[in-house]
Amino acid sequence: MEENTVKTVETTEKAAKADKAEKKTAKKKEKRPSFFNGLKKEYKKIVFADKETVAKQTVAVVSMSIFIGALIAVLDLVMKYVLGFIL
Repeated sequence: MEENTVKTVETTEKAAKADKAEKKTAKKKEKRPSFFNGLKKEYKKIVFADKETVAKQTVAVVSMSIFIGALIAVLDLVMKYVLGFIL
């Protein structure tokens, strides 16, 4: 009778361990969504600018680039002129 009780206890312990293992894997699967599902959710959050906004920002970037390039060129010429007198 004692042997039977020991086997029953071992069986219930194995079942309990199996249940714990199942719960852990279930929790892990719930916590970690699939990469593509997360990517899909994040992609839906993106708001693209309309053509008018893109055009305005493009003009602003190009004009500022030209202005800063001209400013650097003028400063370079002035420094060359000033350094020509010194050296």
